[in-house]
Amino acid sequence: MSGGTPDSRPFVLVEKASGALRIAAVDAGAAGLGLSLGMALAQARALVPAIATGEADPAADARFMHAMAEACEIFTPLVALRGQDGLILDITGCAHLFGGERGLGRAARQRLHLMGVKTQAAIAGTPDAAWAFARFKRGLIAIPDEAEELARALPITALDQDNATTLALSRAGFRTLEDLAARPSHVLCARFGEGLVSALRRTLGQEDIRIIPLRTPPEVMAERHFPEPLGLMDSLLATLERLAGDVMTALEARGEGGRVFETSFFRADGAVRHILIETAQATRETASLMRLARLKIDALADPLDPGFGFDALRLAVLHAEPLVAAQPHLGGEKGADEGAQGLADLVNRLVARFGRESVQRFIASDTHDPASAGGTAPWLSSMPSPWPAPESGQPPARPLTLFAHPQLIDVLAEVPDSPPLRFRWRRVLHEVMLAEGPERIAPEWWREASPAPATRDYYRVEDAQGHRFWIFREGLYEDTNARPRWFMHGLFA
Repeated sequence: MSGGTPDSRPFVLVEKASGALRIAAVDAGAAGLGLSLGMALAQARALVPAIATGEADPAADARFMHAMAEACEIFTPLVALRGQDGLILDITGCAHLFGGERGLGRAARQRLHLMGVKTQAAIAGTPDAAWAFARFKRGLIAIPDEAEELARALPITALDQDNATTLALSRAGFRTLEDLAARPSHVLCARFGEGLVSALRRTLGQEDIRIIPLRTPPEVMAERHFPEPLGLMDSLLATLERLAGDVMTALEARGEGGRVFETSFFRADGAVRHILIETAQATRETASLMRLARLKIDALADPLDPGFGFDALRLAVLHAEPLVAAQPHLGGEKGADEGAQGLADLVNRLVARFGRESVQRFIASDTHDPASAGGTAPWLSSMPSPWPAPESGQPPARPLTLFAHPQLIDVLAEVPDSPPLRFRWRRVLHEVMLAEGPERIAPEWWREASPAPATRDYYRVEDAQGHRFWIFREGLYEDTNARPRWFMHGLFA
């Protein structure tokens, strides 16, 4: 703005490249004056002194492209990015929901227009053909029988090759895809590479490749589009409950239950909000899922803002597992897995309210190092390592209380390698009545450590008062360079 009126000067975005500020993007006015991408800013100012500039922000551009892709997921879950400024939508089987291909294209353009984006689009049988038509025959809906003939009339720049290849093709006398298609493919491949031949076949519709969607397609999905934007949360939750019923019915037909559910709220202005719901066990219970959804929505740090309303709602199952329905008992008694189900329900509620990372479980690590043998991980981790069960009838091999830093103690032993007779810890003298050991734990030699830790001999000891301790000697007496020391590492119950 200048003096309260829109700035009409040509505008470019610049970024530093090759030691100089160069043009990264131009508006229509700048392009009309001969300014182009890659031109040095100094040269551009010499041609157009009144040019307006701004700093390019590739990260912000990428975030905006991602937001546009999410906005287009209302039409199909198969949305992929194409370059820095393009989207590819696989609308197979989706067009009838929007009144056909033309109605879907019109709805997509309107949705992106609300986000401040000018678009040019086309529909064709392959991603490369659609991409080429969008740039050179915008608005085209290519009929399969006519698509190849239309594509043959496109210029060679429609193949989207690098500048060197396009220049070489032009110098060789090729002007259209028809010129290239008339030459044997092995001749083109030998001179310009297999990439050019593959791009030509895909653009002509002779070869199809599946797009790689931005997000993994769901295993089961149900959605509802509203004729008018909906803003009342009660109405949205009622719709979500009906979608949950449809999803659970589909899961039952597959003999599966959902573990990860995603609810997508598509706002009328193009904004999309995803809410993830994970469960500790596979489930097909609509009521349970709705309880978790309500808890999750109520616990959102950033509340769900309807704005001008939501025009679509989707419930998707991102991960499912086999689930066999439990057989009820004739006498009405509880099954053996009742406790496990109750624990799973508790975990689900806690995760929905406090977040995935806030609900942890103890796991075991595959190591002999006592300090690293245990840890925690989110309860809903895909493959947690269970804690090993103690041997029946045997005392625990590890203490319940383990000090983060072993504490130095004074020890008296009959011979250097024998268990201690007595030791002093925290100014208290303990007479050893029973001892078991040693359990020798050597350092993990494959891990780099400087200096290398010493070997430890652990003992389980009990004093005259019945207190049980876990102590160790650090270092071996046969090592002439070592000075063995004794430490208290843990307490048994």
